[in-house]
Amino acid sequence: MDSNGWRRRLEDELRGMRDAGTYKRLRALTTATGPTATVEGLGEVVVLCSNDYLGLAGHPEVVRGAVEALERYGAGTASVRFISGTMLIHRDLEERLAAWLGTEAALTFVSCWNANEGLIPTLVGAGDAVFSDALNHASIIDACRLSRAERVLYAHSDMDDLEAKLAAHRGARTRLVVTDGVFSMEGDLARLPEILALAERYDALVAVDDSHGIGVMGRTGRGTAEHFAVLGRVDVITGTLGKALGGAAGGFVAASAAVIDYLTQRARPQLFSNGLAPAVAGSALAALQVLEREPARVALVHENARTLRAGLGAQGLRPLPGESAIVPVLVGATADAIAWSERLLADGVFVVGFGFPVVPEGAARLRVQPSAAHTPQHLERALAAFSRLGPAGGQAG
Repeated sequence: MDSNGWRRRLEDELRGMRDAGTYKRLRALTTATGPTATVEGLGEVVVLCSNDYLGLAGHPEVVRGAVEALERYGAGTASVRFISGTMLIHRDLEERLAAWLGTEAALTFVSCWNANEGLIPTLVGAGDAVFSDALNHASIIDACRLSRAERVLYAHSDMDDLEAKLAAHRGARTRLVVTDGVFSMEGDLARLPEILALAERYDALVAVDDSHGIGVMGRTGRGTAEHFAVLGRVDVITGTLGKALGGAAGGFVAASAAVIDYLTQRARPQLFSNGLAPAVAGSALAALQVLEREPARVALVHENARTLRAGLGAQGLRPLPGESAIVPVLVGATADAIAWSERLLADGVFVVGFGFPVVPEGAARLRVQPSAAHTPQHLERALAAFSRLGPAGGQAG
């Protein structure tokens, strides 16, 4: 029954996406992700759109860590944490994460999206104010909406704007500044030392979602705080286990013991969702062990990012500058970005085009993401494919 025409509306909107060239297609891999993978119907391609920054998703030790946890603890917790959903491997991982990041404690969630939605509405409420960078991740935006705190948006990385808004909300019971560590669509970094200085001046807490920084930024991969030499000064760090730390899934909050205890008691995603799958905890523990033993992987991913940024720029493309492993190539129109990605995929390079509503209309881009596992040959193959985009590749936008 379709008395309100809802099905027709959906079909019309989907048809409009296809006609405009903005429709997203899901590509099925028939192998594990890595520097290369096999795409169904297309064969092997160089993967430059994965978040597997350290090349650990298919690492034998990481896979073995998942398998051993699966065999010992089973497929899942079958319960929320405060009932029977906490296993020894959860505690082991949380203690390891806290020690690694220099916090008193940590708490895992089934995703970093859940971690953010558990943290922000639990930490602030009526009478409080939360200050969010204009380019923060969607999970932060939604988490702020779920809180009953006053939501204050500040212009992207504009410290004057942040200070003015902190000053204007001196009367709030609690002031929380929340920011990405690495902004996923721009590839730039939060101005963390300045944010911390302002937070100290205006008695505010600072929370950093470092999902694209953990394992990538800092000499040993401890994230944006390590990069800026402020590790231990950030009140709360959230992050994912689904990118550099094994690429499986899961997220975490690392903070003081009091914050973690309070989240354990009150965070709704923690109270009403099963605990992290044991296999994910096992793979993340193994990934941390590999990273601590092989910190050179961090330098490798940055070397590969510099190679790609320079090579793309030499072709007349427009990669944004930055210090992260994200190399956004500006295109312009969403349809053009998707068309470029289709052409690259057909030429053996898997890169995805991002457009509205992920980025503003007219600012569509390809997000190029190397890993430590890419060889010079992989990068040469990728740059050759970009060079074959032809006039459309060099002139769009």
